[in-house]
Amino acid sequence: MSIVCKEERELGRKEADGACPHCGGKVQAVDVEGKWIFCFLPLCFILKRKFICTLCSKRLILYS
Repeated sequence: MSIVCKEERELGRKEADGACPHCGGKVQAVDVEGKWIFCFLPLCFILKRKFICTLCSKRLILYS
C-alpha cells in the first residue's frame, strides 16, 4: 500500500508546430494536470504541457 501517489488527468489537446524527428508525423501538445496526494490529502497541483507524435506516439522533449 502506498501512502503517496501521483494522479494525472488530461485537460486538452491541440496541434503544435513542427514535425516528429523520428517519423515526420504531426505533433500534438497535451495539457496535463498532475496531483500529488498524501494520505488522501492533495499536496500540490502541477500543470504541464507534453508533446506527442500522432503517428508513432512517442513523447517528444523540447530543448531550448
